[in-house]
Amino acid sequence: MKKILSAVLAVAFLAVASTAIAAPPPAEVVLPAKSGNVTFNHKLHQGQGCKKCHGEGAPGKIELPKDKAHALCIDCHKEKAKGPVDAKACTACHKK
Repeated sequence: MKKILSAVLAVAFLAVASTAIAAPPPAEVVLPAKSGNVTFNHKLHQGQGCKKCHGEGAPGKIELPKDKAHALCIDCHKEKAKGPVDAKACTACHKK
């Protein structure tokens, strides 16, 4: 019985410790693009919730091909009526 209790406590301790030492998300993410890189202010967007961009599961690096990025970002900006909302104003996001 003591061995089981010790094992359960060890697992619980490791779970808490691994959460505490996980790297914090970056404040900014640079998304490379042919028409100019997009600097995404990750810290500013964290209030939207991780699942909105990262989906289910633990957040991590995501792949954002052009069509997915445009749909995700532009649609959200239009919905919130904040930030760049004109899909034809490429230079609002893309900087060379």
